[in-house]
Amino acid sequence: MSTSTTASVSTHILDTSAGRPARGVAVRLSALSALSARTGGAATWQELGGSATDADGRCKDLPALPEGVTHVRLDFLVEPYLAQKQADAQQDAPANRGSGAVFFPEVVVTFAVEPGEHYHVPLLLNPFGYSVYRGS
Repeated sequence: MSTSTTASVSTHILDTSAGRPARGVAVRLSALSALSARTGGAATWQELGGSATDADGRCKDLPALPEGVTHVRLDFLVEPYLAQKQADAQQDAPANRGSGAVFFPEVVVTFAVEPGEHYHVPLLLNPFGYSVYRGS
């Protein structure tokens, strides 16, 4: 059993339409503490910072969570990545042009955390769907 008073978070993105990691996707990390949840008013999310996925689709430098965090939000800003993929595909096959709009401009994942636990939250992404899960 861990004695840490904070949880930790990591993530990666796999582009399931290409079968490879999604490089260069910005990811923002926000937290909600037990104190802000108990105020009775609207929850106030604190943005802690962010990162971008590397060539392996991983964010290796997400900020640490402060003590007392009960909920975490990962905001994956996937629109630029998907728009570039769409532009590349249209250049290769102009007859298959779509509307040009990206269906999912962002993917927001919110989850509860416990002190001392590590949460790895992979995003499986394609242009018209996504899936997330708690990994290891």
